[in-house]
Amino acid sequence: MNRRAAGIVAGLAAVALVAGCSSSTGGDDATQGGTTSGGGSDAVLTIGMPNGTLSENQNPLAPTGSAAKSLGYAWVIYESLMQVNDLHPLDDPTPWLATAVDWNDDYTVATVTARDGVSWSDGEPFTAEDIAFTFNLLIDFPALNADFPEQLVSATADGSTATITFSRSEYVNQVKLDKTVIVPEHIWADVEDPVTYTDTEPVGTGPYLLDSWTPQAATLVPNPDYWGGEPQVAKLQYSSYNDNNALITALTTGEAQWGWTFIADYENVYIAQDPEHFHQAAGGGFGVDVLFLNNETKPFNDVAFRKALNMVVDRAQISQLAGSGVWPGITSVTGMPMPSGEDYLASEYAGEEYTVDVDGAKQLLTDAGYTWDGSGALLDPDGEKVSFELTNPAGWNDYLTALDLIRQAAEQLGAEASVVPANQDAWFNDIIPLGNFQASLHWTDGGATPWNMYSNMMDGAQYVPLGETASWNFGRYSNDEVTQALAEFAGASDDASRQAAIEVVQKHYVEDVPAMVIWARPSVAQYSTQNYTGFPSDEDPYANPQPTGPQAAQIVMKLTPTQD
Repeated sequence: MNRRAAGIVAGLAAVALVAGCSSSTGGDDATQGGTTSGGGSDAVLTIGMPNGTLSENQNPLAPTGSAAKSLGYAWVIYESLMQVNDLHPLDDPTPWLATAVDWNDDYTVATVTARDGVSWSDGEPFTAEDIAFTFNLLIDFPALNADFPEQLVSATADGSTATITFSRSEYVNQVKLDKTVIVPEHIWADVEDPVTYTDTEPVGTGPYLLDSWTPQAATLVPNPDYWGGEPQVAKLQYSSYNDNNALITALTTGEAQWGWTFIADYENVYIAQDPEHFHQAAGGGFGVDVLFLNNETKPFNDVAFRKALNMVVDRAQISQLAGSGVWPGITSVTGMPMPSGEDYLASEYAGEEYTVDVDGAKQLLTDAGYTWDGSGALLDPDGEKVSFELTNPAGWNDYLTALDLIRQAAEQLGAEASVVPANQDAWFNDIIPLGNFQASLHWTDGGATPWNMYSNMMDGAQYVPLGETASWNFGRYSNDEVTQALAEFAGASDDASRQAAIEVVQKHYVEDVPAMVIWARPSVAQYSTQNYTGFPSDEDPYANPQPTGPQAAQIVMKLTPTQD
């Protein structure tokens, strides 16, 4: 039995306590923070997102087009197997629809124990058969299976347990299994195409039911038969605002009380409007924003120039001026955000942090055969002026400001750089995936370990030639040693082997600079405690604070009316 066993035992003890005393507010179960005997508020909690007009689609598994996933209300209708704290993703999860998830030693088989006493909102019982059915949908319809592509082998149920089998170790993806939402077999078995199914009358196990829907808003009311007790929020309204500015206005006026958008100078623009009630919280983890560099075209096909640019970029300045301090600048030369990366840091890089060194960068370029003309323009070893474009979608102000600061840093070397805003659709569908860029900022998957971060930047298993669609490794970095080390980390059955593998990857990240991690991107949300308290906070970071993930069910069940 692996590291999750002890936590599961503790979780079961909490469930038993709640079952014996339904008004308890202790433990780690869904009822924490509320009671089952009424006492809730009649205030509506409005959750806002800047997603514009939406189409009616409540499918929680759909890869695209789901209004329920986009706004976040899918996660209070349908529920995940476990609740994972993204700040500490490898800590024991909180039991939810599953009371236990037990992996074998090599992480190829997960045994999932279904919670007893749970019903779907139409009254049908929830069972392990529903868990197995959901994973079989992912096998039968690959478009639904973004988390385990070509890795799921089988899913079977026997009594209260479901057994999920994979073709390779899922150590790096174990959290994704925990976060998988489950759908009812008795309804979805009759769905001809679950990829395009719009699920307009959703039946879930969650604390809320869909009451009404328009292209701009969805209203949800408490599920009276919810297994976790009675929600204390009388009504949820999920509103879709036209853009970031409209959502910022709604948050700062109190029209919306929970949501997420980037707010430059958030302390003055948002918090200062109501310091007693307005809050912004951030989670942690391994999510980062990366300047992907096209390793196959000039000037970034030369490691010397990549290293030189890396030496002159001021990440602390970018964090403050472009990210308003919301996105912490990366300090470790390994690119890993700290403290999340401390357990994986190679000893040779302990204490090694980024510093701006223009003179050192120029000496490195000189040693590599670069020169400067009479005007101070940098010339590559072929005698050509060094120039490049930095591109991201128009309107992405934090990214574009960051790009402009990187442009200024490049000019200190004599390179000619320009910032070129792009059409968003073109960026998503052509520029990034096909490699039609020289330098562009993009996020990475968070993940429970640094594997996702490094794999997204450097994995040869993700490599495709320029002009073909890449899912990751947009910069087309290729190094067989790194590819092998990433595979070894993912497939290892012990911590020592994983550490040895990730240290190989770190060494090449530092020495090859295949891409440049600029800042950490923790999950950030804004919320108001005017009517309800219990949101994740800096003092109590029990969950990712955003409303658009499986953690939403846990959060709404912790909310209680604000006491005057």
